[in-house]
Amino acid sequence: MKNLLLVAAFCTLSLSVSAQWISFRKHPVLPLLPQARRAVWQPVLPAKVNPVKQPLHRGIYDLELETNSVMKAAQHHMRFRMYDVASYDFRDLAQLYVQQSRLSEAKWFFLQSNIISRQQNNDKLTIANLISLAGVKSNIGDFMLAQQDLVEARGMAMLHGWLVELMEIQKQMDLIQHNRIATAAELRYASSAPSHNTVD
Repeated sequence: MKNLLLVAAFCTLSLSVSAQWISFRKHPVLPLLPQARRAVWQPVLPAKVNPVKQPLHRGIYDLELETNSVMKAAQHHMRFRMYDVASYDFRDLAQLYVQQSRLSEAKWFFLQSNIISRQQNNDKLTIANLISLAGVKSNIGDFMLAQQDLVEARGMAMLHGWLVELMEIQKQMDLIQHNRIATAAELRYASSAPSHNTVD
């Protein structure tokens, strides 16, 4: 019986305390606000400023963040079998690794992008990958493999009649030939230099 009375007392107290149920006083009605005059919009013309283009220097931390972002995107696209987009992601990763002078990783990602672009019949990307791959291989010192990649890219570009790519390939071939001659001269000089490490 006591519990029933306590429950009834609490119910009545909670209903009377609620401001949503009962309002004993009347609220005053405020007068309407006067109409605001419409302001005429006039565009403000910016002053003519000549922007100074400063080279964007990205630090190691920025490159690592960008690498991680592109890596996650590539994993996502491979997981959901969006191979055409993943091929471009792998190319972007390779280019980031080239900027970081991590040439073996760059070479691997160019190869991955190249494999996928061949499967997707994306010849433009395949040619671009072969040109970039040849540049990485020549920086590593694999001049013969770089030459083979450029010959293959030239064949594909000639098949489609893409002159811009042909000119880029020829420029890369000349650069590789120059690097090969310069490297051979350096090796010749190093082998003919006297050894100072002899012990008497």
